[in-house]
Amino acid sequence: MKTKLFLFAAMMIITSAGFAQGLKLGIKAGANIGKIDGKSFKEEFKYGYHIGGFAEVKLSKKLSLQPEVLWNQVNSDTSSDFRKIYQVNNLSNVKLGYLSIPVLLNYKVANFLSLQAGPQFGILVDKSRTTLQNGGDAFKKGDFSVMGGAQLKLASFRIYGRYNIGLSNINDIDNKDKWKSQGFQLGVGIAL
Repeated sequence: MKTKLFLFAAMMIITSAGFAQGLKLGIKAGANIGKIDGKSFKEEFKYGYHIGGFAEVKLSKKLSLQPEVLWNQVNSDTSSDFRKIYQVNNLSNVKLGYLSIPVLLNYKVANFLSLQAGPQFGILVDKSRTTLQNGGDAFKKGDFSVMGGAQLKLASFRIYGRYNIGLSNINDIDNKDKWKSQGFQLGVGIAL
């Protein structure tokens, strides 16, 4: 109940600020270069992708709020320790699909450059369930992380790079090994 109330209040603030200050909507896509940390996984970064949309709500001359909704693919390879710890064979290439919701605060350093920072909530999507059912697990089977980076604005175009690090344990099997995500996002977007 608290989560629903918090999300409702956040959406109301974003909506009212958007109408008062000006609201821009856009689409974006790019590459994920990420990995899952834990002794069960190889210590190497792998490529994935992200695609989605964003809103930009101007708060002042220097500050804006940028909530996003992204589909994120995270790829990783298990190490030989995974088979020893969990007695599972034939699981080497792991592909995870997340519905990610970053909420970034942009600080305008120059007319074309903004620094970004904020939290990201990731919902692991189970393809056998509906979007609403998956969303109900956001704070149970989700990934909470923080992001930081920079964004270049060239007219309506956006070019961005950012780093995210997971704060929550995404291991839902047991507590033998802690798994945390981390990675880089590089991409482009366009405000509509």
